[in-house]
Amino acid sequence: MTDFALALGAGGARGIAHIHAIKALDDLGVRPSVIAGTSIGALMGAAYASGMSGQDIDDFIEDRIQNRLVLLSQIFRIRPESVWQFLADGGPRIGELNLERILSVFLPDTICKEFSSLSIPLRVIATDFSGERDRSFEEGPLLSALAASASIPAVFLPVKIEGFYFIDGSATNPCPVDWVQDAADRVIAIDVAGGATVPRGEKPGKLDVLYGANQIMQRTMVDLNAARFPNTVLLKAPVAQFRPLDFLRSREILRESDALYEQTKRAIAGCLDGKSRDLSVKRPAQVKKQDAVNGEIMNSMERGGQ
Repeated sequence: MTDFALALGAGGARGIAHIHAIKALDDLGVRPSVIAGTSIGALMGAAYASGMSGQDIDDFIEDRIQNRLVLLSQIFRIRPESVWQFLADGGPRIGELNLERILSVFLPDTICKEFSSLSIPLRVIATDFSGERDRSFEEGPLLSALAASASIPAVFLPVKIEGFYFIDGSATNPCPVDWVQDAADRVIAIDVAGGATVPRGEKPGKLDVLYGANQIMQRTMVDLNAARFPNTVLLKAPVAQFRPLDFLRSREILRESDALYEQTKRAIAGCLDGKSRDLSVKRPAQVKKQDAVNGEIMNSMERGGQ
């Protein structure tokens, strides 16, 4: 029997699909040795590592988000407590909400305050904006790390930690499979990125291109990253039709992605049985194409040296 790690990807509301993977873990009675998460993946990972079951998370979303009256009361609570707090957050502006304050209101009370209190080690991935790289938070206060990991640019304010500013981890590492390779024999990764939603042959609009280009880049980053590690199985939830802020469509997201439950159970079974054939990640077209180009370059160099 081998151990396995879990990597939960970014995707905003699409990450509600991670509930299926957590329910699969619950029903099999197994737990990963470590969890790494980006953005919504970090939030889901924190809930699970704090002791919440998949059904607990599902019920919480149903109660807090689907219930409009509860949602409105929670929204009222996230307003700045004073003019000084409003100015400290940046004063009058469009967008750029304080995600730390939002999470302090919306997250379940059962989520731990410190990394050290979690029942499963958690690695929260955020983007160091000026450093232009991803960073894993693994100790200290949990809330600020989660806010940093999920701070979608222009929607939420960057989060200052240890003198540096951090934004959404999806800018550098949408599904952090590389951050758990040292902690387990196998890795199960759940990708909930979007994609191009306009049918082929149909002209996309400006917003379609702007949104789709970002999602295509994220998917490419995930595919290339996962392809580096043959011990990783990459599962993709069918949620591309949903937008990052579609939290009010949580029931639809769960219905459309319910196949992820059985896929995760099969992946876990393959991990625990040590069957590497069940865990192979198909090399994406970009990697295969680059391999062919590299091969041609090497052949040309060899011919030129003769």
